[in-house]
Parts: sequence; C-alpha cells; structure tokens
Amino acid sequence: FYLLALAIGVLIVSKWGSSVDLIHLLFGSVLAIDDPSLLIVSGVASITLIWLALEYRGIVLECADSGFIAATSGNGARFHIGFIVIAVLNFVAAFQAMGTLMAVGLMMLPAATARLWAESLAMLFVSAWIVALSACFLGLVASYQWDLPSGPAIVLVAGALYCISLLIAPFGLMAQRRKSRRHHAI
Repeated sequence: FYLLALAIGVLIVSKWGSSVDLIHLLFGSVLAIDDPSLLIVSGVASITLIWLALEYRGIVLECADSGFIAATSGNGARFHIGFIVIAVLNFVAAFQAMGTLMAVGLMMLPAATARLWAESLAMLFVSAWIVALSACFLGLVASYQWDLPSGPAIVLVAGALYCISLLIAPFGLMAQRRKSRRHHAI
C-alpha cells in the first residue's frame, strides 16, 4: 500500500505540477524544516507520547495476544486501530522533515536494531530511542562535515548501526551462529 500510494503521489505531482519540489517530497530536507512543519512534528510527538503513556498496557496486550484482549475486554480493535493511527500520524509528520523515502528508514531501522540488543520490552524502547538519537546526531554531523544531504546521511548511519549490530549484538547473526555451534557440539 505504501509503495502504491507513493507512486500515485509522485505521478500526481509530476503530471499536474506543484510548487513543491519533487526531490524534497521524496527525500526531505531536515535542515530546511520550517516553523509550521516543526509544530506538526512536535505536536504529533506529544500526542504519541501521551497516548502511549495512557494506553501502554492495552497496546502491549494487543501486540502480544490480540485474542486475549478481545475476549476479556473487547477493546482489542480500539488498541489496534489507535496504534495504526498513531503510526500513520508519525509517518506523515516524518514526511515534513525526512521525506517519504527517508521516513521509512528512520522509523524501521532503530526498531530493528534495538531488537538485536534488547530482551525486554522496556529495553527495546530505550535501545530504539538511543539508536535513533545516535543516528540523527551522527548523521547530522556527517552531513555538516562532508556536505551531504542530511536525511540520507541519518538513514545511512542508522543502517550502519543496524549492520554492525547484526554482527555483534547479543541477538545478532554471530550470536546465533555461536549458539548453533554449541547445540551441534552437544
């Protein structure tokens, strides 16, 4: 659905024109974000944090066992739909700064990287936050230092952190390989 919507959007902008630069629509410009866009991003972030604080248990139960929460409280759909709405709102807000293509990387790579390090849900949140913050900081430094576009630099740093984590993290490929070798030796 995302790729189809993106293709349709690019087609519409290309065919009928717009004052929006297509490159900025696709790849964003973190360093050129304007005040209204910054308000949207901060507003969506605030709404997301409040919603997560209020609905944390329900979201975790919905993700872990949707049948249980549907049977016990009947609120499964509320948590599921709420999570989808929050994810889409964050994705749209990320378009303002990162562009459509880079927003996907910034939303997925920190979570995937954190999964390689964390064993509990709380540590998963903390790890993803640390990875995202590190990728943004290091990507912006690299962007400034070597005159690179900021959005792709951030996503490339996040991708590099994922690749490194894939090799050295406790739940990465090398750890799985060592574990597999120990099981075969027994």
